Amino acid sequence: MNDKLKIIFAGTPGFSVPPLQALLDTGHPPVAVYSQPDRPAGRGRKLLTSPAKQLAQKADIPIYQPINFKSEEDLARLESLGADLMVVVAYGLILPRRVLDAPRLGCINIHASLLPRWRGAAPIQRAILAGDAESGITIMEMEAGLDTGPMLLRRPCPIGSAETGGSLHDQLSLIGADALMEALPGILDGTLSPQPQNDAQATYAHKLEKSEAQLDWNRSALELDRQIRAFNPWPVAQTGLDGKILRVWESSLQPGAVDRSPGSVMATSREGIDVATGDGLLRIRRLQLPGKRAMDAADFLNAHDLSGVVLETPPR
Repeated sequence: MNDKLKIIFAGTPGFSVPPLQALLDTGHPPVAVYSQPDRPAGRGRKLLTSPAKQLAQKADIPIYQPINFKSEEDLARLESLGADLMVVVAYGLILPRRVLDAPRLGCINIHASLLPRWRGAAPIQRAILAGDAESGITIMEMEAGLDTGPMLLRRPCPIGSAETGGSLHDQLSLIGADALMEALPGILDGTLSPQPQNDAQATYAHKLEKSEAQLDWNRSALELDRQIRAFNPWPVAQTGLDGKILRVWESSLQPGAVDRSPGSVMATSREGIDVATGDGLLRIRRLQLPGKRAMDAADFLNAHDLSGVVLETPPR
């Protein structure tokens, strides 16, 4: 890459760290890093610094954290950087036209799906919930629409039968960093040709809501297993046990006939807790009670007898 290349990087969560590190490793650090403002978190409500900001601080890169881009001061500052390109990775703010137009080569985004499938906020979890065979990374040119811009590079990633939202997140973050390094030379010299998305094939990945975490045992074991995997590590699937919330971290599909009502505990063993569903058996392998640590089913069963128990299902 050209020694005089000026890149602005915009990112906030851990997903954005590998691409930022990849830029640093090239010897061409961004001229600035934009990240969401520090926000209070935890019981002490202390201000939490984003992972992208932490890395930028270590690399001694100027950091800007506007609440939005409605301020003339914030817009003028970004324009004054004279950037060639802006790389956006899970930044979390909508960029107005003036920001998109500020860099000489515009803005590109590293998106965690194979566009046009799963545009939107939660593409990783939605892909697992839907039972997709693969996910991936798309590097796209940004425009005013939500993840609608022309595609520059797509890199697939298979979704394994035990894949969780967390494990797929980590894989795609690394793939995104590699894809960025692969795409940059072609973006800079104009040899990487953008391809339009087929809007007719688009699906939307709605933001995750905590209300989605409740397990409905009337659904099939296959659907429930996907839900548990997709919502690990957040918001974590949950059911009810004796009026308490039981969080379910890991599960697997089990063969065998079901002759009890959905939610009934059919069998227990060191390998897990087998629960009847609307279609098939689901084995709970790792779980957690309020105020307790997550534990394997074997440890949980040492202190809890689930004989004859029916896990609670939300009303229809």
